[in-house]
Amino acid sequence: MKEKKLSIGTSDFKEIITNDLYFIDKSLFIKDVEDGMKVILYPRPRRFGKTLNLSMLKYFYDINEDNSQLFKDLKIATEKDIMQKQGKHPVIFLTFKEVKDLTPEKCIENICNLITNLYIENKYLLESNVLSKYDIQIYEKILSKTASEIEYKYSLKKLTEYLYLYHQIKPVVLIDEYDTPIHVAYHRNYYDNIIDFFRMLLGAALKDNTFLEKGVMTGILRVSMESMYSDLNNVYVYSMMSRKAIDKFGFTDAEVEKLIADFDFCIDLTEIKNYYNGYNFNGIAIYNPWSVLKCVEEIKLGQHWIRTSGNDLIRSLCQNSNENIKKDLEILLEGGKLPRDIDENVVFSELQNRDIVLWNFFLMCGYLRYDDLRASEGGFMELADLSIPNQEIYNFFKYDIAQKWFRKPEKTVELLNLANLLTKGDLEVFRTDFTEYCANSFSYFDVSGKEPEKFYHAFVLGMLVCLRDAYLIRSNRETGYGRSDVMMIPFDKAARGVVFEFKSIDKTRGETLDKAIKNAHLQIDDRIYEKELKAHGIKEIVIVVAVFDGKEVKLEFFYR
Repeated sequence: MKEKKLSIGTSDFKEIITNDLYFIDKSLFIKDVEDGMKVILYPRPRRFGKTLNLSMLKYFYDINEDNSQLFKDLKIATEKDIMQKQGKHPVIFLTFKEVKDLTPEKCIENICNLITNLYIENKYLLESNVLSKYDIQIYEKILSKTASEIEYKYSLKKLTEYLYLYHQIKPVVLIDEYDTPIHVAYHRNYYDNIIDFFRMLLGAALKDNTFLEKGVMTGILRVSMESMYSDLNNVYVYSMMSRKAIDKFGFTDAEVEKLIADFDFCIDLTEIKNYYNGYNFNGIAIYNPWSVLKCVEEIKLGQHWIRTSGNDLIRSLCQNSNENIKKDLEILLEGGKLPRDIDENVVFSELQNRDIVLWNFFLMCGYLRYDDLRASEGGFMELADLSIPNQEIYNFFKYDIAQKWFRKPEKTVELLNLANLLTKGDLEVFRTDFTEYCANSFSYFDVSGKEPEKFYHAFVLGMLVCLRDAYLIRSNRETGYGRSDVMMIPFDKAARGVVFEFKSIDKTRGETLDKAIKNAHLQIDDRIYEKELKAHGIKEIVIVVAVFDGKEVKLEFFYR
């Protein structure tokens, strides 16, 4: 064959076909979608072809341009009934893959900007006569970025309505990497701040929406009902364990063999299989597609997938793991298997509290494979044997996780001692040791900037990690009439609950550490931060106010 260019990093389907780039035909994915339910989520590991497949759907359905030539030589062209749907629906395509912001405010602002861009793309709706005066006002507010948060929450649903009114046919909604902002929010400690926004945005658009033809989402995880799916319980999840679309993400044996033959590749297929094969998608052996393509491009085996971004949360979970996880890892590195309950619903609040949840997270993210899926004892859950899928992942577990990320920082013992002082009630000693630690361990650059309290917030969360077996650690939760910074809810109701409030002094108003403490006291009384702890049956509560000026910190304790 005429040698084609590899399409590494190109996720736009039209660009690949138009430029005659090398394409492994996954077009029958369209048939799987058409034969599937109304709203579908396809969770797969990162860089397994999710964005490309969703881009293909966009060009298939899009009513606004003629894309029929893109599909004429593909497998889907033989499906005459399915091809009747080509070019027949308006499409809303939204990707969250680049929403990786440091704060909840920036995250929501970024998403609102993406929605504004959608409205700009469909501005012809505003220029038609199908919208009411009220709808025109909403549309213009979205365009000018003056819409309220609640208007943005319903903006996707409203856009489906506007498209239907204009085209008189229901639109298709495609949402790529829907969970990327949620991963980042959890890692950056503002998960609770944004989950309601996502619940409303996606729930309104995809559940009980009479204007919707079909909704398709991709992501890495199925975020649990405790946060997302109470408003999205109509979503059908076709995961790597489902029978649907099992060969549409990643490469099969036949596809890799053809790729090797087409490029007259010099590395033996057995070696490629050892390095990048081993994933089990409901009985089908799957290769990591990114690693295979990079291997062909660079003509060498290596850690191609692992070297790409996306390991920050994995690193954090490993560094905060317990001894049981380390023992399990030793079994995996020796070639063994871990029999574990399988739950595809990832509960972020439990990631660092339950070993089983962590290993499920590793499985769904592509770091493990499963075998022998079966009913667990009692039949309440499914059980499977987890193992390392291939050499690339083995090297990652051995050299990154075992040798680097499981090593605790040098100051772990000091942080553990600080946390224990807090739980034992040695608050005066805690006050002294905490302030000395801050003065001796932090640099000026750590605590400078416009929002230095965020540095202290993150530091205290890191300090409290070792207490997760005894406490539920909450960050930026709505409590009483306001939002506390950090809350420690003991599992033992007889133990003491703790609330942290961080304040930096306002030098523009001549505020001192003492004045800031007094102001914080008034705020605590006004906002009733202890309300949630009391709702959990906690009787003894202490509120720790940490006020700081650079590296200088003053602590005050208020008992409730």
